[in-house]
Amino acid sequence: MHPDQSKYFAFTGRARVEKFLNSLMGLIEGIAIDGTINHREISFLNRWLADHEEFQDRHPYNELMPVVKAAISDGVLSADEREDISWLCERLRSIEYYDKTTADLQRLHGILGGIIADGVVTEDELRGLSSWLDDHEHLRTCWPYDEIGSLITAIMADGKIDDQEQKMLTDFFSEFVQILDERTIVSPPIAQGPALIGLCAVCPEIGFVGQKFCFTGASTRHTRADLTAMVKRHGGEVVSSLTSTVAYLVICAEGNPCWAYACYGRKVERAVELRKAGSRLLLVHENDFHDAVADLR
Repeated sequence: MHPDQSKYFAFTGRARVEKFLNSLMGLIEGIAIDGTINHREISFLNRWLADHEEFQDRHPYNELMPVVKAAISDGVLSADEREDISWLCERLRSIEYYDKTTADLQRLHGILGGIIADGVVTEDELRGLSSWLDDHEHLRTCWPYDEIGSLITAIMADGKIDDQEQKMLTDFFSEFVQILDERTIVSPPIAQGPALIGLCAVCPEIGFVGQKFCFTGASTRHTRADLTAMVKRHGGEVVSSLTSTVAYLVICAEGNPCWAYACYGRKVERAVELRKAGSRLLLVHENDFHDAVADLR
């Protein structure tokens, strides 16, 4: 584990279990959203479960996992088995750590993972996802709910998914899936008016003198103290929370298993809110930050 994360990890065990339950519910919904489940989707589910075995001795994981593993042991997940798992997840989870909005967003991320589990997004899956969005309108204005809705509307206008649209959907949905790593978002879109633009800036111009920086996640190269020293050395300032005066939110590549979501945390949520409200805040990936520092040497 990255040293910047260890001080929080011990205090977030139950919250991570809750995230696991909500994500599992969504994942199962996603792989079955078109009414069928294939072997590649079952394989994806097995990999996802293997990646979360840290919880195997914790309640309620130790009650749920025998049921899930028994259901998929034959390589098939029937409708009854799917409903039994979802029912048990509902009974085992609580609202002590996450409110309904956060819990349902965690489910939505799981659904996206289930949809791309076999590497292909179909028209039936998009129609099923659209129906799910209609049933969860309390998530409206919460990123990425609006962006997903905009994508579905644009792509399904002609009733089919072409190769370019297929790649767009696969790239976007895969941003929210955590399998065998803690990687962060890289290029999912954000709705700005009627258009979709990249969340993270592409080849951003990063200035340091007099600018405020904020960091989220863990760096693959440096500690947070090292990153802060770099910014200060070049005339910038590092702050711990986001406001409209912050110029750059740097999304570090290693993420954080303690985040409410698999690939981003509260700071990214707040940054999206500020951007939608008209802030000129830029979200930049760690790699671009390091390139900007190197250019100043």
